[in-house]
Amino acid sequence: MIPIDISQMEQLSQRIKHLYPSATILMNQRCKDLQTQGIDIINLGVGEPDFNTPEHIKKAAKEAIDNNFSFYPPVAGYNDLRKAIVEKFKRENNLCYDLDQIVVSTGAKHSIANIILTLIDKGDEVIIPAPYWVTYIELVKLAEGKNIIVPTNINQNFKITPSQIERAITPRTKAILLCSPSNPTGSTYTKSELEAIARIVEKYPRTYVISDEIYEHINFVGGHQTIAQFDFIKDRVIVINGVSKGYAMTGWRIGYIAAPKWIAKGCIDLQGQFTSGATTIAQKAAIAALTGEQTCISQMNQAFLRRRDMIYKLINEIEGVKVLKPDGAFYLFPDISSFFGKSDGSTIIKNSYDLCQYLLNKAHISTVPGDAFGNSDCVRISYANSDEKLIEAMSRMKKALAILK
Repeated sequence: MIPIDISQMEQLSQRIKHLYPSATILMNQRCKDLQTQGIDIINLGVGEPDFNTPEHIKKAAKEAIDNNFSFYPPVAGYNDLRKAIVEKFKRENNLCYDLDQIVVSTGAKHSIANIILTLIDKGDEVIIPAPYWVTYIELVKLAEGKNIIVPTNINQNFKITPSQIERAITPRTKAILLCSPSNPTGSTYTKSELEAIARIVEKYPRTYVISDEIYEHINFVGGHQTIAQFDFIKDRVIVINGVSKGYAMTGWRIGYIAAPKWIAKGCIDLQGQFTSGATTIAQKAAIAALTGEQTCISQMNQAFLRRRDMIYKLINEIEGVKVLKPDGAFYLFPDISSFFGKSDGSTIIKNSYDLCQYLLNKAHISTVPGDAFGNSDCVRISYANSDEKLIEAMSRMKKALAILK
């Protein structure tokens, strides 16, 4: 491997030099590097379902190849996919959208980037509750906006309150970024909580809500609630979703937005200069996902629920760990700050990064430091793994943490 010349790195643009690499991607790569060396690492850091894409979706992709869907697609996505998304919103969320309010992109991350770069100008403020997904703040920085981080804690179930939002709003506030179910905490907003937030937003007509709902289908509280359901602010809500998590299609890279028409048009104009339309074959597979049989969703959801209950019980048996039972997604976000300042005799744990490195080296478990998500007292643990590996991982963790004195 050719080493990077530091002097050449100085020639990079300021926007790139100010970006931090994704901690989740870095930890996942570190895990894979150790695995290639023959070390038995249990990966609890990866943010994707461990299931294979359902057969009827793969079949649709194969048919699309045979039917020569190999030419440039429309920038906003095939109309039949956009129609399927419109029907999904009506069927599952009781939301009505027109076709030209839907934009398909290469993953929900791309959709969020489109929205932020379309909506945020230099100096515009974006309110982001912490803990947050690692990419949010970096995208706001790319847009030259200002991140207004509002801390939440385990005692409030890591959910921002209406009063916190109102205190954070200024004349420069352009957007509030919500994620429910949450990555990294699994916390899920109720209808009444969202309505209370919506009433605050209603009072500030220049402020928009970017609602990341990619974990919609991994929900353990009897149904998903969206802030777009409230008519009095629907024209200021942009919903982000996709097929990655609910249909085990992370590698297919299909995300989408539902937004006011003028915002959707702006995203189309931007995407037309960056990537054009999302991959044709993946779009056809996404149609099958949204319009085909949906039992795969409930089957995966049941597996995640079983795993959540199992790993929650096991981690609660580890002295010094404080954790909430999440209502959705497939993450735990335990507070591990009681181990700060402790040592195994050679390594002193000063922060969540040190603890993750300790667990990786000592217990051969890959997790993600909470610092990356805006909460230095916690680590993110993904339970998108087999029952056997989760049981083994918690056993290893318990033994490794017991050594720290």
